[in-house]
Formats: sequence, C-alpha cells, structure tokens
Amino acid sequence: MTDDPVYEPPKVWTWNKESGGRFASINRPVAGATHDKELPVGRHPMQLYSLATPNGVKVTVMLEELLAAGHKGAEYDAWLIKIDGNQFGSGFVAVNPNSKIPALMDRSGPEPIRVFESGAILMHLAEKFGAFLPTDVKTRAETLSWLFWQMGSAPFLGGGFGHFYAYAPSKIEYAIDRYAMEVKRQLDVLDRRLADNEFLAGSVYTIADMAVWPWYGGLAKGLLYGAGEFLSVQDYKNVQRWTDAIASRPAVKRGRMVNRTWGEPSSQLHERHEASDFDTGTQDKIGEGGAS
Repeated sequence: MTDDPVYEPPKVWTWNKESGGRFASINRPVAGATHDKELPVGRHPMQLYSLATPNGVKVTVMLEELLAAGHKGAEYDAWLIKIDGNQFGSGFVAVNPNSKIPALMDRSGPEPIRVFESGAILMHLAEKFGAFLPTDVKTRAETLSWLFWQMGSAPFLGGGFGHFYAYAPSKIEYAIDRYAMEVKRQLDVLDRRLADNEFLAGSVYTIADMAVWPWYGGLAKGLLYGAGEFLSVQDYKNVQRWTDAIASRPAVKRGRMVNRTWGEPSSQLHERHEASDFDTGTQDKIGEGGAS
C-alpha cells in the first residue's frame, strides 16, 4: 500500500495529460489517422501489415502453416508496422480503423478485401483455404470456442496483468494481484484442457492453437513481461508440453521471425517477401541497416 491520496474520479473525464507508462506517447482517446502515409503493396495475393507481437505472430504462423501444407495461394508480403505512431498513418487506418496490428489485405480476387482483428484473419484464411478449421460440427465448435476464449482472455493478460506488472509508471498492489489471479486461473483452464487433449480442439492442430500459443506459450516460457517466476509458470505441466510441441513446428519457427525487431539478429526478419528471405534477409545477414 502507499500513502498517496485516494483518487477521486471527476464527474466528467477529460484528456488533459499523458497517462504515463511505456506507451503514453501514443495513447489517445480518439481514433483516425494522424498523418498521410500510403501502405506499400507487394506482388503476392496476401499483403500483411504487422509486427511480431503475440497478435501478429498468430497470422504469420498461419500463413507459414498454409504454405507448408501446399496452399500456394497463401504467399504473402509482410510489411513492418511499428507501434510508434505508424499505426496512425492514413493507409493503415484505411485497412484497420482500429489502428492495431495485424491487418491483412487479401488481393487474390477481383476486389481487395480488408480483414482486421487477428481472430477474423485466422478465420478468413482458414475458410478460404479449407485448412486448420475442422469441418465436423463438434470439432469446429470446439475450435471456435477456444479461438474466442483467447480473444476474450488475452486482454486480461496483456492490457491487465502485463500493463500493471511491466509497463505502468508505478506498481499498484491491488491491480497486480487482481490480474495475476486471473492469469493464473486462465493458465489452469488451459492446463486442465490439455491434460487429456493433445491440442485445444482435441487431437487436431487448429487455428485455436495458433491463436493461443503466441500469448500463453510465450507466458509459459517466461518470455512475456519477465513474469515467469512471478506466476510459477513451470507448474502448468500440460501447457508446457503443448507449448514445446507447437514451438518445434518448422512453420511456427518461421512465423515467429516475421516482422520481429528484437532479440537475436538471426531471429529477426523485419519484412518477408519470399520464402528465401528466411535464409538471406534476417538481421544477422543484412545488418542493422536493413528494413526498419
């Protein structure tokens, strides 16, 4: 507890100062573009505008899995959108009015189709290519249930626990305790499901796993918010097993590299335009003067 005075909310909230914390400079209570900037367009059917956050990794993993499964129509260009104000460029806002990554332009048909929100992109691609979304009613329902479980749960992990544990300008015991309790409950939900199932939908690998793994797999390995020890993530043995199994997939290894701008230079592929980029375009190959 602190000796700070108790905050009394005003009758009407107004935005008159930065909120503080790591992302204060880009937080604002209004939507829309802040500057004119068109998006680049490559030659492939799928144009992805993203960053290798957990939400971005979902989509690059899906695209790499589709290509590995032989779906040539899933070839894509992945353009880097840093969340430092670039997400408010006019071109990006036209693709995603919510100014969040990832955003996809599907240019495979006569008219480009925009798709935003990571779950919507996964479903769009799964239905388009008939892959990673089972067709039998029961397994499809299970897949979609876990997909939307992730959509509803991750804000408590990222915007709740992650923000107050790692990014807030001061440590608030109540907030950290509240969200740590919820995140551990979520890990227990996953652990119980994976005790008797190889994957979230059962015996088959689906878009549900692709959606959940970047968030909760990263958490299970202590890669999110430096919170592995704090949350005792090693105790969730079934989540650990599942995390390792997915991480070993070649397409997943590639997908997590795309639009990555941190970590070992060999793990960073800032932009992806050809499959050969994984061999020739990583930062250890091209140096820090590469894509930015």
